[in-house]
Amino acid sequence: MRVLIAGASGYIGTSFRARLHADGHEVVRLVRRRAHESDEVSWSPAAGIIDFTVMDRIDAVVNLAGASLARLPWTKRYRDEILESRITATRTLADAMRKARTPPAVFLSASAVGYYGDRPGELLTEYSSAGGGFLSEVVGRWEAAASLAPEETRTVLVRTGLVVGSGGGAIQRVATLTKFGLSSRLGTGGQHWPWIALDDEVGALVHLLDSKLSGPVNFVGPTPATADRVMRAMAERMRRPHVFGVPEKVLELALGSAADELLLASQKVRPQRLIDDGYRFAHTTVESAIDAMVSAAGDRAR
Repeated sequence: MRVLIAGASGYIGTSFRARLHADGHEVVRLVRRRAHESDEVSWSPAAGIIDFTVMDRIDAVVNLAGASLARLPWTKRYRDEILESRITATRTLADAMRKARTPPAVFLSASAVGYYGDRPGELLTEYSSAGGGFLSEVVGRWEAAASLAPEETRTVLVRTGLVVGSGGGAIQRVATLTKFGLSSRLGTGGQHWPWIALDDEVGALVHLLDSKLSGPVNFVGPTPATADRVMRAMAERMRRPHVFGVPEKVLELALGSAADELLLASQKVRPQRLIDDGYRFAHTTVESAIDAMVSAAGDRAR
């Protein structure tokens, strides 16, 4: 397949691009500068500028673009950037596909489990309703922009959780704290953190290129894990202590709404549609994912 990627140089995009090349697919990268290589196409998502004719030569579009949620604090200005970066990029891609004479067959558009909001005690699947809060609002508008893709294009909304892997993402903040002996229980520690191994994030994206699924698909591991389980597993693998506790109020004072949305929210999310579609997870527990992450980090250091 010939796959166009927005966000190809990001944390997930870099690994996804490498996997596509390894599988024999052709990758075309969208870049926010003048294109220098034969596999690059220039665009300006904030201005809605893209050469829509590129879509006539593409089999699948994968949208991984958007400002990082891991950048803190979430000032009013940065909250606006989180929202606008996602909507403008997604809308620009959808508009270009609608203008193409032969639109791509597949559109995989990044989304997030933030859609569900804080839902302690509930088992959440793709059939669950939207929650409340800033991230739920962002995801709702983000997915609405993706739905503007042409009807003949199979559109999948990839609702991703905390990606566990080496080299980037929000998990690196956890790894850095752990490395310096600052691993701790965050709030009660009993809130569920929906996680997925980087290998499975990439593997499931590849799976969906050939699948018949459309609409929302949860990208989370099949075995739920609490925040404390994640933090303890990281500390054990990195041979660091896990003895402190940080009260919710302290986190809220330090990080504002980001603490409630990213660290304290409880989301017990199940990847029901991926399981039903036959996807086989490489890492079924968060401990397995963290083992792979620590091993990969060690290989990179050498």
